[in-house]
Amino acid sequence: MADIKVDVLVIGAGPTGLGAAKRLNHINGPSWLILDANNKAGGLASTDVTPEGFLYDVGGHVIFSHYKYFDDCIDEALPKPDDWYTHQRISYVRYKGQWVPYPFQNNISMLPKEDQVKCIDGLIDAAMAARVATDKPKNFDEWILRTCGEGVADVFMRPYNYKVWAVPTTKMQCQWLGERVAAPDVKLVTRNVILNKTAGNWGPNATFRFPARDGTGGIWIAVSDTLPEKNKRYGEQGEVTKVDAEKKIVTLKDGTTVGYDKLINTMAVDHLVEKMGNQELITLSKGLYYSSTHVIGVGIRGERPERIGDKCWLYFPEDNCPFYRATIFSNYSPYNQPQADVKLPTLYKADGSKADSSAARPGPYWSIMLEVSQSSMKPVDEDNILKDCIQGLINTEMIKPEDEIISTYHRKFDHGYPTPSLEREGVLKELLPKLQTQGIWSRGRFGSWRYEVGNQDHSFMLGVEAVDNIVSGAVELTLNYPDFVNSRANTERRLDQPFYSAGTHPKELPSRERA
Repeated sequence: MADIKVDVLVIGAGPTGLGAAKRLNHINGPSWLILDANNKAGGLASTDVTPEGFLYDVGGHVIFSHYKYFDDCIDEALPKPDDWYTHQRISYVRYKGQWVPYPFQNNISMLPKEDQVKCIDGLIDAAMAARVATDKPKNFDEWILRTCGEGVADVFMRPYNYKVWAVPTTKMQCQWLGERVAAPDVKLVTRNVILNKTAGNWGPNATFRFPARDGTGGIWIAVSDTLPEKNKRYGEQGEVTKVDAEKKIVTLKDGTTVGYDKLINTMAVDHLVEKMGNQELITLSKGLYYSSTHVIGVGIRGERPERIGDKCWLYFPEDNCPFYRATIFSNYSPYNQPQADVKLPTLYKADGSKADSSAARPGPYWSIMLEVSQSSMKPVDEDNILKDCIQGLINTEMIKPEDEIISTYHRKFDHGYPTPSLEREGVLKELLPKLQTQGIWSRGRFGSWRYEVGNQDHSFMLGVEAVDNIVSGAVELTLNYPDFVNSRANTERRLDQPFYSAGTHPKELPSRERA
């Protein structure tokens, strides 16, 4: 017999696990418990704070939503107007010493003339080839060539995506793309080149929200705080060491056993099957690929430079820096760094030379967050990654050699990006149903391994919809129909609506006339 018994057990208190817990609490039906090995909620959407007081998310997270239920839940957790800042995305690509507005493929009017010619030639060739094509692209590289042409592929798409994914584009499928990559309009691009104009903002996150305090992780701590304490076990008492799928018992690090009827797992599915000890599923999971992510933070003394301005996040396809993306994290909130009156010493100058003085002095301060990918196909010098990133900031004119570095941060996430590899769908179509036949719904960024529904809102709703599927057999739209949920406003489910599971409907449902 297990020490604790619940109807639904949730492993992981990141966005997916909290989505599941929030829904279970909302419907007030099955008994449930949520576990996490960390002392605080957030998972891969957490925020760290350096000893000097600089905040860094564990990756570049912003809030933009496809779902009203998600909006309702985070607004309930952080309800005050001053809990949030709303920003317009100001995003650029660094290329040959200049800033090209994002998306790059729509703004080749900014490139040197020889690159403009190369890119337009490729776009025209691609458009003509697309008219007679009878088959679909076999991989991401073919999609790039058919959509953007050879020029854009060579100067931006191939090198940038290799830096992001840490695998060549030929080894990735293209079904994941959806709204994430802008397909260029050849006529618009050509018109802008002739008129020397740039294209405007594109994409679902052209406007985004960011919490005023505590970083992205603060959102999920606040959501967790809306849940009953009796249903949460965080820290060592919530760390899972074994999953016995046959007996439906989970063993925790402190020796506690938890029995369940249904399990919603949000840990990486390859880690789950190892804890299950199921050799068939372990072998199957070996067909899933991922890259690691290094998050680097640099805190700098001084006013934010005019050349940085109100930029949000920036892309770097070239090899003069190891990072693929930089986020001006101090632009998201004035509370992401120490206040100007806080006195801090300088560690060293950006070029590595000693500071003029070791005395603590006041600010102001600003900060940059960088991301570097790593895989067996893209190794990283981990011992020197911080130094190499700071040199990359100098090379790209983000900072100057004499700038004073006040604080640094480096954290490696072994599972950073779930790679949409050519093999992925074949593995998932076998692995996820086999787990479900054993009463395990594996969901989330790495729980279900679908990057196209791996943002915070998607991840949260994967948990919500898993609960609805368990309780009432509802279709999991986000998991199974990514393009559908990404192309519409999903307003059907709201936090203030009652939930009626099978057999618990009110005695008299309204007729069409009454409704």
